[in-house]
Amino acid sequence: MRVHRDGVTTPLIDASVHVFFRDNRDFRSFLREPYASRGIPDYEMDWYGAPGGEYVAAAHGPDGQYPGSDPEIVGAHLFDEGGVDVAVLHPMSRGTLPDRHLTTAVLAAHNQMLVSRWLDHDPRYRGAIRVNPEDIPGALREIERYGDHPQVVQIGVPLQSRELYGKPQFWPLWEAAAAAGLPVAVHIEAGQGIGYPPTPSGHPQTYEQYLGFMALNYLYHLMNMIAEGVFERFDALKVVWADGAADLLTPFIWRMDTFGRPHLEQTPWAPRMPSDYLPGHVYFVQGSLDGPGDVEFAGEWLSFTEKDEKVLYGSSYPHWQHSTVDSLPSALSAEQRDRILWRNAADLYGISVPEGVTP
Repeated sequence: MRVHRDGVTTPLIDASVHVFFRDNRDFRSFLREPYASRGIPDYEMDWYGAPGGEYVAAAHGPDGQYPGSDPEIVGAHLFDEGGVDVAVLHPMSRGTLPDRHLTTAVLAAHNQMLVSRWLDHDPRYRGAIRVNPEDIPGALREIERYGDHPQVVQIGVPLQSRELYGKPQFWPLWEAAAAAGLPVAVHIEAGQGIGYPPTPSGHPQTYEQYLGFMALNYLYHLMNMIAEGVFERFDALKVVWADGAADLLTPFIWRMDTFGRPHLEQTPWAPRMPSDYLPGHVYFVQGSLDGPGDVEFAGEWLSFTEKDEKVLYGSSYPHWQHSTVDSLPSALSAEQRDRILWRNAADLYGISVPEGVTP
């Protein structure tokens, strides 16, 4: 439970907590051969690093384990100190590797670690199983293996895809996710694989530019999924853009609607206006980087395009941009705050409201 500045107590669901292996040796202990003996990039192999460090203070384990790798430490920070009731975990991996079979094996190791170390450790943890969109048979095997686990609530794929997610080669994955009743969380990957640059024109110079540009890639995926008729074809599919940027949705969808019905002859398989495909299909994790900030029109802006029905609170723990409930704009209405902090996530993931709380 979380007591807010106005004295109101509400549940709190953290929809974006990043978890890791303790170290590379720990990772390889979960990896089967012949892949355990292969060369695999470390988490830190990326072109951009936060100038002040990647992680919040005190997130490392007592013996120097990687931040976000100890269920007890994470639980103390989130549940005991932060008032979180349920935390949705997203295992962070190494990006897309040249060998699709190796990528699938790496993600399978992450899933085994997630379930055995976290989900089976504490019922307050929920999790995203990681799958490789470039290996559809391997991805479907992971869904078959873990899709019925009561604490697995979504499927995780990288934002740094080498193809737009509306294209037909991904349809079997979206069909399987919809059939399993599992939303698909699209998240920026931690390690650097063979993904494309963060902008269509190449790599920016600094971390600040990378961070500002990277989340824009959801626009390309979402536009393509709408135009290719993905949500028309798979009505039960739900997609969570897990690195924020809900603040960009309204101007983007206005522009998309301009070309909606006037050019219907080009996309007859998606006959509705683009904005009509958002409700019930599209969600965002609200992070500390999302605008417009603590301004008087924040609630009004959130209501445009019904963003207040699509946004979930996520702390991004243990990364440096870790956000708290207090970072939400004060101008939000009580209903908007409730939706962001727990209602939207509870509805999306089927999470019961903790006992003793009056909705």
